[in-house]
Amino acid sequence: MNFKLSEEQSMLKESVSRFIRERYDFDMRKEVMKLSEGYSRDCWATFAELGWLSIPFADEYGGLDGTIEDVAVVMEEMGRGIIVEPYIPTVVMFGQLLSLSRNELLKSEYIPKIIDGSCLGAFAFLERQARYEVTDIKTTGTLQGDHYRVNGEKAVVFNGGNADVIAITVRTGGQQCDRHGVTVLLVQSDTPGIETTSYQMMDGQMAANMVFKDVLIPHSNVLGTVDAGTELVEAVIPLVILASSAEALGVMTVLNELTVNYAKTRSQFGTPISSFQVLQHRMVDNFMAVEQSRSMLYRGLCTYADEEAYDQNERLRSLHAMKVVIAKSAKTVGEEAVQIHGGMGMTDDLNIGHYLKRLISITTLFGDADFHQKRFNELSYKT
Repeated sequence: MNFKLSEEQSMLKESVSRFIRERYDFDMRKEVMKLSEGYSRDCWATFAELGWLSIPFADEYGGLDGTIEDVAVVMEEMGRGIIVEPYIPTVVMFGQLLSLSRNELLKSEYIPKIIDGSCLGAFAFLERQARYEVTDIKTTGTLQGDHYRVNGEKAVVFNGGNADVIAITVRTGGQQCDRHGVTVLLVQSDTPGIETTSYQMMDGQMAANMVFKDVLIPHSNVLGTVDAGTELVEAVIPLVILASSAEALGVMTVLNELTVNYAKTRSQFGTPISSFQVLQHRMVDNFMAVEQSRSMLYRGLCTYADEEAYDQNERLRSLHAMKVVIAKSAKTVGEEAVQIHGGMGMTDDLNIGHYLKRLISITTLFGDADFHQKRFNELSYKT
């Protein structure tokens, strides 16, 4: 398998890298995090101008018809800059729910707005009792005439406080944890009955808890198929996992580079600590963890993209295995980076701790290592 980037991907990678290098250094990131919305509108407008928001969308809506590999190129570089702008919540989560749905009216209305940067989105799927089970849904959608009356609560809605439009999973049939009976609806964030509590998470990303009280959503705002929304959600989850894993790889790469460079400059007893054998071993372990994560990401991208060569079971096993390896590698690389930097590694004035916090958040998105190890084992047993 040839993992060399195409000319277009190389240009895309350099474009994001240059932006981070010239306009989004660590000091700039800290200033952005202080803004009331938790992200920079100017930066988001630049993302739109540079075409980054259009990558995974079809050309009929003004997109670039890009692949998940193209998105991964962008996310790896964004991980290197620990960018706080809501690319995954808007473009990957909300945007791909739209793209994979059958609602042409909503796709034609909102995808062009995502591409030009005028519409921010969010996906409200998580509930307090659910842990990582996306089908564990108490929020109800009761059909009344040509509207659904929605009641319930969603937690940790990424970009929920800033979103103009929200995709929400509701239970329209079946029992609380049934796969069948889940419907995905689209609702404007200013619809009466929605109470939003926005907050900034430890990694700088914005999230919100949302309460829905007798919120009326038109039947025409159904994404996918009524009672069969689980299939739509499960089609988007691999895209989110791949994109966030690419971001994690970018974060780990920078942490490894910073740690090696620091070890070369810090001295004890008149000698650079990079000369200490025990630290050399630990830094080699970090390097190996990063490279193993890179290999698993490439495998995940390959198996997901090649439907003919891999069946659904093998593709899912690759994604679960990738998530497990990257989660464990992130823990190793992040903790070692902090420890080798010493006490200053935990201060907010140094970027090491910020990278570690972002890694921790990424590794819990749609399931931690234990969750995906269990799923991997279940699929392997069936095989």
